Amino acid sequence: MANLSLQQKLKDRQIILASGSPRRQALLTDLGLPYRIELKPVEEIFPDHLPPKEAAEYLAKLKANAFDHLKDSEILITGDTVVAIDQLILGKPKDKEEAIKMLELLSGRKHQVISSVFLKSNQKSCCFSAMTQVNFKSLTSVEIEFYVNTFKPFDKAGAYGIQEWIGQIGITGIEGSYYTVLGLPVHLLYKNLLQF
Repeated sequence: MANLSLQQKLKDRQIILASGSPRRQALLTDLGLPYRIELKPVEEIFPDHLPPKEAAEYLAKLKANAFDHLKDSEILITGDTVVAIDQLILGKPKDKEEAIKMLELLSGRKHQVISSVFLKSNQKSCCFSAMTQVNFKSLTSVEIEFYVNTFKPFDKAGAYGIQEWIGQIGITGIEGSYYTVLGLPVHLLYKNLLQF
């Protein structure tokens, strides 16, 4: 298996995933790497002038900076995902009304999802990102309201999860990695951990 080379390389390292996202946790588990979850509170605010990719990288680094005492054997993984349409960044909606507005904005249009990852050890660090373009069909107000009421997507950038009902009935195509939209560009994580 291709994963064995990565598992062999990291056999003496402890991986810390600083993410409460069940999607990132599942993807890291699927990669076959043992890890532990450690969360530190971070106020996720970025400078207004940053374009989407830089905003995602800024937030991933901000989360990593909360960890200032790593052991020599530890590798920290942090990540952030932003949804952007016409360079407007859509974060996590604060309530039902904002979630509905975001989905109305995405309806019938293309948008970008950028997921950034920050790797950090006592010796070095690196940051990388991937972007996937997502196409939504025109969503009806009934569909939007049903999704928001049923799935309550308030922990998701852009107010939707591609793996949920709205993704199944509403997304007509993507250009790029599906896993980037889920919140972790696994192909880049694998490549960068091999080189780390």
